[in-house]
Amino acid sequence: MIDSIWYYVLFQPLFNALIWIYINIAGFNLGWAVVWLTIFLRILLLPLSIISVLTADRREKAAAETNKAMLAYKNDRIAQREATRRVMRKYHISPWASVLNLTIQLLVLVLLYQVFLQGITGEHVIKTLYPVIDYPGKIDTNFYGFDVGVGHNSIWAGLASLYLLLSTLIATRRQKHWDKSEMYFIIFFPIFTFFALWYLPMVKSLFILTTMMFSDIIKIIHYFAHRPEKKAVATHS
Repeated sequence: MIDSIWYYVLFQPLFNALIWIYINIAGFNLGWAVVWLTIFLRILLLPLSIISVLTADRREKAAAETNKAMLAYKNDRIAQREATRRVMRKYHISPWASVLNLTIQLLVLVLLYQVFLQGITGEHVIKTLYPVIDYPGKIDTNFYGFDVGVGHNSIWAGLASLYLLLSTLIATRRQKHWDKSEMYFIIFFPIFTFFALWYLPMVKSLFILTTMMFSDIIKIIHYFAHRPEKKAVATHS
């Protein structure tokens, strides 16, 4: 039952979407097909992404109010907890959108891995394709001199990890003080990401890199969309 749901509801639709994009949009380039598939996925998940960005804004405001409450009730832990709950209720802080967004992306990541693990040539492709999807023949896995189905690719794993590091540093550039856990995360998470992506097929690096770039574009659009409003508030005050 579970295997049938996995195959017919998840794996087969994604496989057919990838092959359709490969034929009709990506010019028979599997690397670009994965990039376009990732972009289309993120567009479908755009409402969740927007909710996540707005939640991040509310979480930042809530953190500021929580810090004030902690100082105001520094000798009363019960009052601190109650104040924290009031702030969370006030700003409607809920991680469900971020969790669902991340879960779906991880699911697609696993599905893409299975696509390349089971193979994208020959009889397997014919059996998996819907009748309305044309058989693409031999699928070209070359992406600017790199095979997207092969692992141990230091260049693309390095690009994705470096982008992750730079994105994290830019996002936290205004933070004046760092605790050890934050420092460890900033340093070691990109290193862990590099080795994980290096071990896996290169298609994972393409997927992760495209996902991070799409997320940052959404954040940039949100920043510029709300900057005039912030300036106006500052002027009136």
